[in-house]
Amino acid sequence: MRLKIMIGLTVVILLVLNYSIYQKEEIIDKGEIVFLELAPVDPRSLIQGDYMRLRYEIESVADEANASPDVESGYMIVSVNEQHIASFVRFDDDSPLAEGEKRLYYHRSYNGLKIVPDSFFFQEGHADRYQNAKYGVFKFDDSGNHILTDLVDEPAS
Repeated sequence: MRLKIMIGLTVVILLVLNYSIYQKEEIIDKGEIVFLELAPVDPRSLIQGDYMRLRYEIESVADEANASPDVESGYMIVSVNEQHIASFVRFDDDSPLAEGEKRLYYHRSYNGLKIVPDSFFFQEGHADRYQNAKYGVFKFDDSGNHILTDLVDEPAS
């Protein structure tokens, strides 16, 4: 009986994990491209391998808008222009989104407001490709879920 329960739980766990992977692949394949401007930050880490810590310009702008410091996490609203570059509009107040607006998740840490992910791992030996990156390339689905897919020097036309 225990064996059947363990096999059943294993199957359920594998189904949940595979569905999560499927959802992320759908965002990557069909999501809308949005560029977030990067702010200067430390270069790649030699200890962790080929990896780059990220900071976004929009974090500073939003932090200056002074969201409630007691709010640990939530959504900010960004507006996406014709070049697909995002800019901060306001913190989410549950009002409907206007055309070209997206919800972007943030959390507050001891050193300010952060957008996740705040790091980007890349293939060993490809550091030159990313060292001058100015934009993080995100893919958004219709529900507001997003994934960082690349770093680029200039937004694609």
